[in-house]
This record gives sequence, structure tokens and C-alpha cells, in this order.
Amino acid sequence: MKLFTIFGNPIHHSKSPIMYNKLFKVYNLNNYCYTRTLLENGEDIIKVFKELKISGASVTIPHKEWAYKLADEVRGIARQIKAVNCLIQEGEKIVGYNTDAEGFVESIKEFKYKTILIIGAGGTAKALSFMFPEAEILNRSEKRLLDFKNHKTYTWDKFNIKKYDLIINTTSAGLNDDNLPAPKEILEQLFQKAKYVADVIYHETPFQKMAKQYHLEIKDGSDMLVYQGVLQFEKFIDLNIDKKEVASIMKKIIK
Repeated sequence: MKLFTIFGNPIHHSKSPIMYNKLFKVYNLNNYCYTRTLLENGEDIIKVFKELKISGASVTIPHKEWAYKLADEVRGIARQIKAVNCLIQEGEKIVGYNTDAEGFVESIKEFKYKTILIIGAGGTAKALSFMFPEAEILNRSEKRLLDFKNHKTYTWDKFNIKKYDLIINTTSAGLNDDNLPAPKEILEQLFQKAKYVADVIYHETPFQKMAKQYHLEIKDGSDMLVYQGVLQFEKFIDLNIDKKEVASIMKKIIK
């Protein structure tokens, strides 16, 4: 049996087990199984990976930076953004990758935008900031903004609101609560001038509901989940796959 999992906190909402276990069946990988693992302390991620004898894992909020720090080796874009959302056992090494950035870009390919505001400064924000060097970053606290030295950054209390075509929420606000990713009065002014809103959370959040009131075009995180998941699936099974076919299967599962 080859065991795969997703590490996160919270994790009960994750659709990844449904998605990957269906794909394992499609590819006749009957000895493959994917589950959820609630991980409260990110510093334990590699310890638990080894204890459970996992072959591969997805990593979600809030453990992507810990996965980057503790993996035996980090490859690709994950080395530059310093955040890992996929761990693979390769021989004696646990290798970290990041598929978030490519997945997100694919998910919003029909949007026509020039100016971007990213809300949040965690692992997903780091991934997207690398793909969007022109993006500006808004975060509650200043400490995490130190990771975005090549971008214009703002805290809530020092933010002079202007027009952005695309506003992206990368925080966990609304994942398991009714919170907004920034103060309501800031979002109201941003939405009045924006064209598009994207949220990395794939169920409807207060952020998305508020954007609807301004008749903005909205993307939740389901397409990002699909496209980054296709890339992870290819790494899990170590085979060349028809990415369009796999994406089509995933979309049917999570809708």
C-alpha cells in the first residue's frame, strides 16, 4: 500500500482525498490511498511523514513554510518562494515542490488585468508574488511583509487605497469562520474600483459574498485546486499523464 495525505490545520474541509482516490481508481492504482492528516504543529511535518510511511503529501495552510524549511531537498519554484505545498519521498530523501503558483495562473487565465493586489503574506502569497512581480501586497502586520522586498507592501493602517484590477485573497479568512481578510471599509473601497476577485478558498466566503454585491467577476479556489492538483498527481504517481483529462476528472469531482 502506498499512502498519501494532506497536512493542514484545519483540514476537515479538504476535498483532496475524494479527488485523488478517484484518480487512483481511474489509473488502476488500487494499492494507492489518500487521506487527511490534521497537523497542529508545523515543525512536526517531516516526523509525521516518516512515522506514517507516507509516499507523498499535499501541504496546505498553515504549514507550507515549515515544509520548505524541513524537507531534505527543495526543487523548482519552491526554492525561490520558500514555500512547499507538495512533499514526495524520492529514494532516501523527502523532496519539496510548489505547484500553487502555476495552478493559480492557469485558473485565472481568462481575466484581463494589469494591476494586482494580494491580500496576505503567507506561503501562497509568496508563490503568487513570484508569478506576479508587479503585484502589491497588503497584510495586517508588518513582520511578514519583510519577505516581499521586491514588491510594494502595505499594512492595513498605512494603506492608501487606489485602483486594482484584480484583488486576490490568500489568507485563511472565511475558511472556517466568518472573517474578512482585511477591514470591511478597506474592501468596500477596493471593490468599488476593481474588475476581478480571486480567493484561494474553494467554498463561498464572506470575502466572495461581499465582492458579489459589487458585481465583480469572482473566482473561488476550486480551479486553482484542480490545476495545482494535476501537477501534484503527476508527481505522486511518477507517470506522464494527460493533464487536460485529469483536470476534467477533478473538476467533475469537486463541483
